[in-house]
Amino acid sequence: MPRTKHKKRSTGRKKTPTTKSAHHTRFPNETSAYRKARDRLLKQEIDLRRRVEAVAAARRKLRPGGEVPEDYVFEEQADLTGTRRVRLSELFAPGRDTLILYNYMYGPKMERPCPMCTSIVDSLDGASTHVNQRANIAIVARSPLPRILAFARERGWRHLRFLSSSDNNYNRDYLGEDADGRQWPMLNVFVKRNGRVRHFWGSELAFAKADKGQSPRHVDMIWPLWNLFDLTPEGRGSDWHPRLAY
Repeated sequence: MPRTKHKKRSTGRKKTPTTKSAHHTRFPNETSAYRKARDRLLKQEIDLRRRVEAVAAARRKLRPGGEVPEDYVFEEQADLTGTRRVRLSELFAPGRDTLILYNYMYGPKMERPCPMCTSIVDSLDGASTHVNQRANIAIVARSPLPRILAFARERGWRHLRFLSSSDNNYNRDYLGEDADGRQWPMLNVFVKRNGRVRHFWGSELAFAKADKGQSPRHVDMIWPLWNLFDLTPEGRGSDWHPRLAY
């Protein structure tokens, strides 16, 4: 005689879903409540990592941008006492066909440079020796070169290449300056192919409407300061900004 299969009697209680952790590492004395919350956040962080990589991949696939309208001539330091004029096309070292230019807000009418930009350049000065292994990097400001170099010495910057654009239209053409002479913190990337220089990418988030309560965040990818604060319980805050001195 065949056996009859009995259905399991329902208890009427719903099972509590469990969150599967992405790893088995644990910190001292963490509670199960903390771990569940942390695992939920970790899923979001994994999603963010994937999204960041997807956006970077899409950026790399950009079609060639416009060819630069002129081979801009900048002024830079040549040795301890002298200066020299250098063209945009000459900023590409042999074997490095990418150029990263950051517009530093230090115009001729500004008594002191922008504190926000300065905190960015603080970080870039340390990173530039690493960057130069794969790409060219320089800082462009509208002020005369002696003013730029004097502040660089005051700040202790030792590794970055500083350019003065006081005698060309680079800032205006590539959105580091508006029609009224106001300076803007623009980041631009250029590429050199077959001897021709083209624009590749610019931090256009600066011109897109920001979400409520946020700044444009168009150069956050090169600004460690805010990314560090994002890891803290206090966050970025809304009323604190870097200063030139404390």
